[in-house]
Amino acid sequence: MSSSTTDSPSAPRRPQIQDEWKAALASLPDPSEREGRIPAFYFAHGQPLLAWPKSVPIPGGRFRALYDGQGPDSPLAHFLKDFGKTLLKKYNPKAILVFSAHWESSPQIYVSNYDENPLYYDYYGFNKELYELQFSSKGSSTLSETIVNTLQKAGISARLFPTDEPRGRDGLGGKGYGFDHGVFVPFKLMFGDSIDVPVVEVSIDESLSTAKNWELGKALNELRSQGVLILSGGLTVHTFQDFDAFSEKTAAQIYHDWDEAVLQAVEKPPNERKEAMNSLLSHPGFRKAHPREEHFIPIYVAAGAGESGESRILASLYGAPTVAFGI
Repeated sequence: MSSSTTDSPSAPRRPQIQDEWKAALASLPDPSEREGRIPAFYFAHGQPLLAWPKSVPIPGGRFRALYDGQGPDSPLAHFLKDFGKTLLKKYNPKAILVFSAHWESSPQIYVSNYDENPLYYDYYGFNKELYELQFSSKGSSTLSETIVNTLQKAGISARLFPTDEPRGRDGLGGKGYGFDHGVFVPFKLMFGDSIDVPVVEVSIDESLSTAKNWELGKALNELRSQGVLILSGGLTVHTFQDFDAFSEKTAAQIYHDWDEAVLQAVEKPPNERKEAMNSLLSHPGFRKAHPREEHFIPIYVAAGAGESGESRILASLYGAPTVAFGI
């Protein structure tokens, strides 16, 4: 079972191995070819096991499928390393705006406003080494304020989220501040231990409405022409009711059918894409793959930000694709 081809017999193979995704990344147009616009990207942000230390024994039991599908030696881990290098080299962004499945808010959208971006270890019951992970980055008050103003002009209520305001309880039992693991874990693979480019995190709309989150991304579209790289992270299969679903080898057929449906929808031309993506919520595999859809909703943010342009699948990894919108 594979997500490497489309429904058309003559359609090209989707990128699924390193040579293929490297070619797809290399084929992305330079901003100079698109009036300075950088595409918006939905990317698979994985989960804490992506950063599983080599010194710690490989987990067994129900976590083994999760480790095999999204561990430190998985195709996703290798893709993220290639993805990050390409983003910096090809786009040389002035700043990064990132959405994560792990930050929701309502009725206001939150925009981080940190000088030095702290890390929020928002996972629980793991080995101590996973609470010692470090990723260094700075924020940008100028960008944070611009994002809030841009959203408010579009009729979306938003406010700055300061360093001293906790996100919640962390895995160490205290108050957690800063970037959640949906940001710092993949970024550590993508960019190494630190990045010089300013990074600002923005919450998704807690309603999990596809329409509201599409409009959230669309409202920020103009920043793409100002050197801002928009990344929106999640997973297209995310269920703790069936751990076998996280691995392509062990997942039931309904998850593979769902995975293929998602890829077909995002490949649609701009005038058909929104309807096709909205129809995914009626797919029989949707609720199996997402008992709660917070990990799926970020794809609508990225699609909204790149609504008017072509889309391209950069990696069709099962349950963890990466897609460029607004090419």
